[in-house]
Amino acid sequence: MGRIILIFVLCLGLISCSSKMSKIMKSKDYEYKYKMAEQYYANKKYQEAQKLFEDVFPFLKGSTRYEDMYFKYAYSYYYNKDYLNAENLFKTFVENFPASTKSEECEYMRAYCFYKQSPKVELDQTNTNKTMGLMQAFISTHPNSSRVKDASELIDQCREKLELKDYKSAELYYNLGFYKAAAIAFGNVADNFPDSKKSDQYKLQVIKAYFEYAKMSLEEKQKERYEKVLSECSDFSERFNESKYLEEVNKYKTQTLNILKPGKK
Repeated sequence: MGRIILIFVLCLGLISCSSKMSKIMKSKDYEYKYKMAEQYYANKKYQEAQKLFEDVFPFLKGSTRYEDMYFKYAYSYYYNKDYLNAENLFKTFVENFPASTKSEECEYMRAYCFYKQSPKVELDQTNTNKTMGLMQAFISTHPNSSRVKDASELIDQCREKLELKDYKSAELYYNLGFYKAAAIAFGNVADNFPDSKKSDQYKLQVIKAYFEYAKMSLEEKQKERYEKVLSECSDFSERFNESKYLEEVNKYKTQTLNILKPGKK
């Protein structure tokens, strides 16, 4: 019974709010509408504020209050998690008010909206790349901004995401038995992210993939392909002579040398 009463009270509240909003929207008093939009925004009722801001745009355009209203209008979309429209509004704010003290914040928020739209690792990373580009542009344009540290950290997060995506693609090739493609893909991950903490791991995966590729090759192709394994092992030893994977790499090197000994083939 209590639950039914609660639902009934909630329904009455929603109807009351809807009725109030409807009356405000029908009003011809734009000052009143603006006041209510500000009130809704302050109370974090962003959807209602958004509708009223839209309605009073023609009335306030060109006034001293227009800039602040546009700023809040953009944020009303952001707070409602409509990052696509929020990004566009932050962009147009900067275009419309380039000299504004809020312009720097809107530039950052535009980039941040792309970050919020960045999908799971497995999906297309267009928005991740846009985040990186815009955050880097922000840092270049505002090197002394208090937001530079946050922008740099977000770039690092995006780079890690792209790195993981490329790694997973290479790993998939390996798991499917496409060893040559896997070796090239792991090599590309290492080349594309030279500062990665996992560079030695990627190089080890290159060696493993080339070893498997040589093992499954036709006999007349094996010598050449095992020599490629040895070349990669030597490169690993030069570049990562303190790696925790060095012992494993040396095992592949020894195993490959034994295979290539005269009389083994």
